[in-house]
Amino acid sequence: MQVIWGFIAVTLVAIGLSFMGALHGIGDSLAVFRVGLCLLLVFLAMALTSRRNARLFLVVVAVAGAGTMLWHKLPLGAPGPITIYQKNMFHANSDLPGLAEDILSMSSDFVTLQEVSLANEALLDMLSEAYPHQFLCRYTDRSGIAVLSRRAPVAAGVEHCERRYGMARILVDLPQGRHYVAALHLSWPFPGQQPNQLRRLLADLEALDHPLLIGGDFNMVPWSSALFRIARASNTRHAEPARTTFFIGRVPISIDHVFAPGGGYVEARPLLGSDHFGLLARVTPESGAPEENN
Repeated sequence: MQVIWGFIAVTLVAIGLSFMGALHGIGDSLAVFRVGLCLLLVFLAMALTSRRNARLFLVVVAVAGAGTMLWHKLPLGAPGPITIYQKNMFHANSDLPGLAEDILSMSSDFVTLQEVSLANEALLDMLSEAYPHQFLCRYTDRSGIAVLSRRAPVAAGVEHCERRYGMARILVDLPQGRHYVAALHLSWPFPGQQPNQLRRLLADLEALDHPLLIGGDFNMVPWSSALFRIARASNTRHAEPARTTFFIGRVPISIDHVFAPGGGYVEARPLLGSDHFGLLARVTPESGAPEENN
C-alpha cells in the first residue's frame, strides 16, 4: 500500500507541475502527458479498495485535470472567411504529388509549411501557379519554413525570416484589413530549446503593429502555458477543435495549430508522406484593421 501511495504522490505532483509551464519549461513538458497522468491517477485510485473517500478525491482530481484538456477537443470554433492550410511536410516527404493535390483541392487563401527541406522544396514549384507569392525562410538543409499566398504582399521587403525561433512572416491586405500571415516551427519543450525560443517569440509578437494569422508546428499542446502566452501576446485565439497531428509511439498528441484574432474551425488533413497530419483552418481575421500606405 505504501508503494501505491508513493506512486499517487508522484503522479499528483506531476499533474500539478503540468500547470506551471510559465514558471519552468518542465511544466509544459508534463502538460503534453497530462491526459496520461490523469488516467494513471484513476488507475491508482482504483487500487485503494479500502479507502473510498481517498479514491473519490483522486478521481475528482483526475477528472478536473482532464477537463482542462477535453474542452479543447470540442467543436466550438466558428468557421471564418479566411482559410489556412497548415502542414509540417517532414523533411523526407514521400508523397509530394499527393500533398500538392490535397493543398490545391482545398483552395485555401494561405499555406503555412514547416520542414521545407532541399529534398521537398519541389512542392513550392508544384504550387507556384495557384500560389504565386511564396516566402521561404531556410535555416538548415532539412529545415525551412514557408508562407504561400494567393495575395501579393503589401510591398517588397516586408517579409521577415526569423531563424532564432523559426518563423516566416509576410504582410498582406485582406478585406478585413492589413494582417501579418506567419508560419512557425518551434523546437521540442524542455529539455529542448522551446523555453528559450518563447522568450524571444513573445517579445516580438507583442511588438507587431498589425493583427496576425499564424499556422505552425508548435510542438506543444493547446492547454499548455506556452500556447496560452502565445495567444495572449499575439492577441489571437486558437482555432478549435484541437486535432491529433502527431504520434509519440502510439500516443496521439495535438501539436500543430492555427491562431487568428477571431479564432476559427479546424479540420484534419491526411499524412500524405509526412509524420504530421495537416490542418485546414477557416479563421476570422480582425475586422476593420487599419491599412497604411507604404
